[in-house]
Amino acid sequence: MTGTRALTRRAVRAAELCAAPFAALFILLLIAGQAAAQVPAAAADTVRAGRFDAGRMWTFEYPPVEYFTETYGFQADTGWFRRARLGALRIPGCSAAFVSPEGLVLTNHHCVRGAVNGLSRPGENLLDNGFVARTQAEERRMPSGFWADQLIAVQDVSAEVFAAIDAAPNDEARRAARESVTRGIIQRLRREYAGAGDSIHVEVVSLYHGGRYSAYVFRRYTDVRLVAAAELALANFGGDYDNFTYPRHSLDFAFLRVYGRDGRPLRNENWFRWSLEGVKEGDVVFVIGNPGPTNRLTTVAQLEFQREVEVPARRAFLESRLAAMQAFYAADRETGEAMRLRPQILSISNSLKAYQGRETAVRNEAIMARRRAAERDFRAAIEARPELRESYGDVIDRMAAVQARKRELAAPFVAFTFLEHRTAYSTTLRRAFFTALYLNARSQGASGDALERLRQQVLAVPQYPRGLDERYLAARFADFRAAYGPDHPLTVAALGGREPAAAAAALLDASVMDDSAAVAAALDGETLASDPAVRIGAAMLPEYTRFQRALAPLLAEEAEIASRIGRARFEVYGTNVPPDATSSPRISDGVVLRYPFNGTFAPPYTTFYGVYDLYHSHGPGTDWDLTARWLPRPAQLDLDTPLNFVSTADTFGGNSGSPAVTPELKIVGVNFDRNFQALSRDYIYLPEQGRNVMVDVRAILEAMRDVYGGGRIVEEVTAAAR
Repeated sequence: MTGTRALTRRAVRAAELCAAPFAALFILLLIAGQAAAQVPAAAADTVRAGRFDAGRMWTFEYPPVEYFTETYGFQADTGWFRRARLGALRIPGCSAAFVSPEGLVLTNHHCVRGAVNGLSRPGENLLDNGFVARTQAEERRMPSGFWADQLIAVQDVSAEVFAAIDAAPNDEARRAARESVTRGIIQRLRREYAGAGDSIHVEVVSLYHGGRYSAYVFRRYTDVRLVAAAELALANFGGDYDNFTYPRHSLDFAFLRVYGRDGRPLRNENWFRWSLEGVKEGDVVFVIGNPGPTNRLTTVAQLEFQREVEVPARRAFLESRLAAMQAFYAADRETGEAMRLRPQILSISNSLKAYQGRETAVRNEAIMARRRAAERDFRAAIEARPELRESYGDVIDRMAAVQARKRELAAPFVAFTFLEHRTAYSTTLRRAFFTALYLNARSQGASGDALERLRQQVLAVPQYPRGLDERYLAARFADFRAAYGPDHPLTVAALGGREPAAAAAALLDASVMDDSAAVAAALDGETLASDPAVRIGAAMLPEYTRFQRALAPLLAEEAEIASRIGRARFEVYGTNVPPDATSSPRISDGVVLRYPFNGTFAPPYTTFYGVYDLYHSHGPGTDWDLTARWLPRPAQLDLDTPLNFVSTADTFGGNSGSPAVTPELKIVGVNFDRNFQALSRDYIYLPEQGRNVMVDVRAILEAMRDVYGGGRIVEEVTAAAR
């Protein structure tokens, strides 16, 4: 079977030798053959794992110098990786990149849309109308808590961590030792790098689920300002329908600027020069960002637990809460806008599609067969070396035993899924649950400090409008019935023989828990124990407590076993297999490439022509509507300009806003999505049809210059490119 590495090398060579469009067709024929070989309709024991099934999310402490150099034909030395690392940034939940020496930063609109909404002044609606600062003085500071992290140093601290935990006698002592040594490393590195930036942020990251440990030192900038942002209609063109699909036509971009401690734009020596020529099909791109946690190195037993319990429960939760949000917004748009519900709806919708993709993937027998094949190979490698067999021979079976015990907790897992999810949980029930905790602690003689912490927890619950809270409450009551059945004491306490919607309405009529002022006034009295919502909270408390007491030791044991498996995996494969993603900086390689789609080909690029085609095809008032600045079409707008493009680069959630750069470290795109075929990437990397989707920087310049009036920014990035 031809490896992905060889396939990529052949694909690039094909693009060089063959005239378009024959180059693309030749590449696709290669990939089609690869796909047939790698995902056969054959018996499970004949399936073989691919070399890159675990992906190509490489870390900067273990840079794939030889692989990049050999595969792509340029000198990817340590200096190249350093420049790539320092040009990239991490922002809350997303990625970004410096694109000028004056601290200008490029990211996705959807990475900042919540903040954009909040930066609107009276009479403004920046979310719907977009924003461009005409001067630096007009650049608006992002809300408190927003930051930009630049990775300035990485240290492998595995030996230090292992020395501490290997000396501990049991799992509990190992956890304590790990926490202690981690704190020491963080404190030491903070002192060592003090004064290197706005502030220093240090993380000790577990790689290979505890098989290795790295300390990441970030220069954290906290004065970040909004420079420009597209309007939501263009940034999210096609809405939820087009999310996780391709072809796409989204102008999902925003510009920020980092300011130094002197209040001036940051003078920065490391930025990605803007590519004015872009890329063509067959060109290599490198995507640098912070992909969120993946499950590519988990065991098959862990995947089976996710398939049977975890993923369906979370998918069902997101479906019901999204329906509640959408129904409330449709009924009371004014209140929904006032509470900034639209960005929350988009976020929940995005998460739901991701979980639907996860569920599809984990139920795909071809994918599961590949994962079983990889696990067979791993077991065989351990058995082949006596010293590994002695230390790690039982770890995979021990993990399977833990999953079997977790499966016994399926009912409370459904009942209490996302209990901590503050944006999609009933105010009334959340307050009632915390009040039950408070009253229980008070009856047991808890200390004054402990009671005050619980009291503040009750009072900190946000207030939702009744229409939304009632829908959330009904959804949680439905969760109880789905988990435990109609006759369980918790279900009976919640429903009282009624349907969830009727029970929720009746409870809100009878309880004070939906009134924050009334709760605050009554909390220290004796009346709340008889409140009907608190009685339901009291019924939840023993079930949830039993669940947590049973689950917590299983999760701790699972983490310790996963660490043992990770150490064994590193002994067997070393850095040839990248670790699972951990929301820490990674660099991924890929090729700009079309793919088979619905009996035809999905093109490598889309253009502005497609925006107007979709607008006229679907019509005004749909998710493909255009704002006034785009209608009629601006005469100077070049519709031929590439708008979105795809590549085989390995991306995941958290890679939003990641720069896509060339071997010369010129920025050609900003990553914002994956196609549906890439939703399996939580579990496996399959480049045959899976693609990451990027906004082409040529489209950003075209729109800024000819639609948004952002000539100041255009001049800044083009001057920096020269």
